[in-house]
Amino acid sequence: MADPIEREPSARELAAIEREWPLIAADLAVLDAEITILDAEAAGQVSDLAWRRLANAHTQARTARPLSIRPRRPRVRRTA
Repeated sequence: MADPIEREPSARELAAIEREWPLIAADLAVLDAEITILDAEAAGQVSDLAWRRLANAHTQARTARPLSIRPRRPRVRRTA
């Protein structure tokens, strides 16, 4: 058996990565936007565009997640 570190990914593993790629790309966009804001905060110059970019990246990440792994919103009971 080949060393697991040195072997190439199987067709099944590559297909799984391909299916997950939109989520991976969305999470990378969130991370990139967060880093941009942290750098700008250190310089004291966070723009509205940076915050919008982060909000858009979060939206992209939420929509890229399959319904089965999306976090559920807590139900709020309203009293009348």
